[in-house]
Amino acid sequence: MNAPKDFHYRMPRRIGGQRPGAHRSVTAGSGQEFIAHQTLFDRPDPRRLDLRASVRDPEQRWLVRVTRQRAGIPVYLVADVSASMAFGSTATKLERLAEFARSLGDSSFWMGDALGLLAFDRTERTDLMLAPMRSRGAGLMIAEALLRSRADQPSSAGLAEACMRIAGRQALVFVASDFHAPLPELGKAFDLLSHAHVVPLVIWDEVEPQAPDGDGLLALRDIETGRRRGLWLRPVIRRRWKDAFAQRRADLQKMFADRGMRPFYMTGAFDADALSRYFFEAV
Repeated sequence: MNAPKDFHYRMPRRIGGQRPGAHRSVTAGSGQEFIAHQTLFDRPDPRRLDLRASVRDPEQRWLVRVTRQRAGIPVYLVADVSASMAFGSTATKLERLAEFARSLGDSSFWMGDALGLLAFDRTERTDLMLAPMRSRGAGLMIAEALLRSRADQPSSAGLAEACMRIAGRQALVFVASDFHAPLPELGKAFDLLSHAHVVPLVIWDEVEPQAPDGDGLLALRDIETGRRRGLWLRPVIRRRWKDAFAQRRADLQKMFADRGMRPFYMTGAFDADALSRYFFEAV
């Protein structure tokens, strides 16, 4: 496989945490961002002594500089491995997701953040779970785990189960799926991640939004349930197909907006530059 191109991400707000990293934090420590002066008695750290401020102090106190340190944050990829992710024209959605995972591994490594994996189909896939690790090979391990998984379960209802593991934690969470599950089910899962910064990664194939060209009888098979049916293609059906997909996108957009989230749509190959722009716009 070709080497993945990494992307750049920044948290849009300050984070907590004691482990040093690249993100703005609320934690006082060894950093370059000045907060205030305190007396040497209140903060006994002679290394931070500010002689100029001490000389100007009307009470003639020894003053030290208090600064904020930068901190790291755990990064999670919550991946849908249900049957619909096996669909694809030039490459399956799962292969596109693995491509993203490899890029995320390199990106989180350069940022000094730990990267972990949670996966789901009808239930949580604990066999694919990887604890957060600070390793340059974390993305490759996740990509290989995703490609080895069998996408044969006819549902993605396990999203809430997977999200329960990180509910209440401060983290950067990428939830990757085609999001064809019912909206109330998706909403309940995302409500569990209110303390995290969540990036919904909507993975669609290039051929999904529009019906095939031409008129005639089309044999269809539901990739999730395996159910077969026939559909007579004609202009009105193609228009309804396109309108239904546009409505689905609008409904997803509203569900995410109601929770303060902004989705990233990945139609076709993963574009690292586009995801970098997504984070720059958010910040």
